[in-house]
Amino acid sequence: MRRFLAARWPDDGSAHKLLCFHHAGAGAMAFAGWQQRVGPGVTVLPVRLPGRESLRREAPVTDATALVRALAEDLGPLLDGPYAFYGHSLGALVAHRFARHLLDTGQRGPELLAVGACPAPHLPHRLLTSAAEPGPTDEELVGLLVDGASVPEAMLARRGWLHATLGTLRADLRLAAALREAAPAALPCPVWAFAGADDPLVGRAEVRAWQHCTTAPFRLRTVPGGHFFVRGREAPRAVGEALHTVMPVPRTG
Repeated sequence: MRRFLAARWPDDGSAHKLLCFHHAGAGAMAFAGWQQRVGPGVTVLPVRLPGRESLRREAPVTDATALVRALAEDLGPLLDGPYAFYGHSLGALVAHRFARHLLDTGQRGPELLAVGACPAPHLPHRLLTSAAEPGPTDEELVGLLVDGASVPEAMLARRGWLHATLGTLRADLRLAAALREAAPAALPCPVWAFAGADDPLVGRAEVRAWQHCTTAPFRLRTVPGGHFFVRGREAPRAVGEALHTVMPVPRTG
């Protein structure tokens, strides 16, 4: 098992690989159920960043360059066949920068970059602006996230657990701010961007701006749900459709 992967890398080469990068404050469990919904011939490989789940004892990473180098060291040797990235919110920025790093260092890039619930890297975002030092208080951060329907009432009542969770979330937002770029270099692979129909944090126009991040075909789709539509049933199906369109699964038999 690789350090950052929450699933075992398939050894037989029979399936396409979809590496999934989670949103701020979350972990690999954000992609629970995806394997059953993306369609046949695909292995879903959630990527878990430090500071959560099995890596909870590690400090969260806020340095964008250090993160992509660590990802490349851990995962790069595995990326010698066709694969795709999906990143949700913060994960979209991580996936984009990681793809660029791989290409810039002469390694194989993804066949597809799929992104969801995230403004393009060159656009401002109020959550990222609020993460600047000294940063928001816990109460201010909870207030911002309640607007996005991401904090259940039961969680708000657990103050100790909430404080620890918001510490990781605050670090993740600093990482996202570090990953923003005024003029991101375009990737040579197709980009599919997904917007939540009821997302109060990121609008469709902000998601559409990902079209400037590719020299290949771009497609924008709206899926049911709010900012965290990654947890719903439609998102993995839509991403699976994108992957099967760009990377058709070979027929067998």
